[in-house]
Amino acid sequence: MSLHVPTAPARLQTHNPTAKTLHQRARRVKFNLLDRIEEVSDNRLVAVKYVSLAEEYLGDHFPTFPVLPGVLMLEALTQAAGWLLHRKNAFAKSMAVLKEAKNVRYGTFVAPGNALRVEVEALKLSESGGSFKASGTVNGNSAVSARLEIAYFNVAQSLPGADAQLDQKLIEHNRSRWMLLTQSGQSVAT
Repeated sequence: MSLHVPTAPARLQTHNPTAKTLHQRARRVKFNLLDRIEEVSDNRLVAVKYVSLAEEYLGDHFPTFPVLPGVLMLEALTQAAGWLLHRKNAFAKSMAVLKEAKNVRYGTFVAPGNALRVEVEALKLSESGGSFKASGTVNGNSAVSARLEIAYFNVAQSLPGADAQLDQKLIEHNRSRWMLLTQSGQSVAT
């Protein structure tokens, strides 16, 4: 299975939102699907997503058999790859978004009470993004795996009229989230 998502800069230009609209979107609550980063190096990141019955989307997916939706498992892999790009590039750019997902495979269900262990490995990195081998496991059993391409850019580079202040705010926001994800009472292995 191969899912192609247009590169973020083209998508932003197509929809042509204003810088104010982008700032408002960035401030909205979104799915932060990683609860903790356990290990990180220049080319590899390991993180954990704890699934709780209190998560709203589980009420509909599925009412009598709640499981983490596959698209959210894929998003967890994408976010982990994005964090690896941010760290590798010293948070030089504001946006890390999914460009393409290839060979997506789903395995075991991820139910409330389970922890999805996410591992991403950089295969090829550039200034504008990278490709990654990614997987998620539950108790050692495969839940999801994929090859990901992530676009890495600043909004001001891809959206005429956007100012660099928006990028700076997003970069600072990403740095503060990084600090929260890497705080676990133990130092993150590097």
